[in-house]
Amino acid sequence: MAHEIRPAADDDFFGWLPLFEAYCRFYETELDDAKALIVWNWIRDEANPLQAALALDDEGRPVGLAHYRVVPDSLRATRGIFLDDLYVDESARGGGIGRALIDFVHARSLEVGHGGVTWITAADNADAQRLYDTIARRTTWVTYEMDA
Repeated sequence: MAHEIRPAADDDFFGWLPLFEAYCRFYETELDDAKALIVWNWIRDEANPLQAALALDDEGRPVGLAHYRVVPDSLRATRGIFLDDLYVDESARGGGIGRALIDFVHARSLEVGHGGVTWITAADNADAQRLYDTIARRTTWVTYEMDA
């Protein structure tokens, strides 16, 4: 399957939305219209750090997404990228799209600094970890969250 990876554009909302809905469902997070519009507006707002890349199949249909943002790396005094979300439609998995999206984000990290790309995934997301273990170093960092 041929695929193109490119930044999301203004007219991509209706192609992006089903992917983001499926991503939210995978992580058992409710997505309503208001939340979807907020996230899309963050992506399209040049003043907001959140960016998105889409993977398109050979018919131009979005089949994967990556949400990412440039972040400072204070320990190395450079900038890197945090990959917030990565999702590939179930029908398109296994064709290298996840790796291509990560490669796209990694190339972007080299444009903004030398901090590389960092991301987290759920401990039980074994399918994703099989890919991640082939292209990145698993760290020993522990993640904490504090609710509002």
